[in-house]
Amino acid sequence: VIYARRVATLGVSHEETVRNGCNLAGCLVNVRRWDDAKALMRDQLLPAARRSLGADHYLTLGIGRNLAAALQSDPEHSRADLLESENILQDEVQRRRRVLGPAHPETLHAERG
Repeated sequence: VIYARRVATLGVSHEETVRNGCNLAGCLVNVRRWDDAKALMRDQLLPAARRSLGADHYLTLGIGRNLAAALQSDPEHSRADLLESENILQDEVQRRRRVLGPAHPETLHAERG
């Protein structure tokens, strides 16, 4: 309800809407609604965050990391899901190295996976 209200009032690309969408995606993961969580992150949140915040924004990178985790955690994951997850995580590491530097704690955390 909160996410839908934010979309209606602020638009899908507003930072608060994206944050509320992240909370909804986290709830969907917690109740193991993998397909709904992955679709929300892949089809709505990630494109909106890239468009409004930029690909290097910490929230955009976090959505990618959460999508990668959901792809891996889904008990019915496919080989394609695992490859998508790996690509997302590799992109995150490269972006963090470039933006934050190789010694930054967030970069080191991303490298450890």
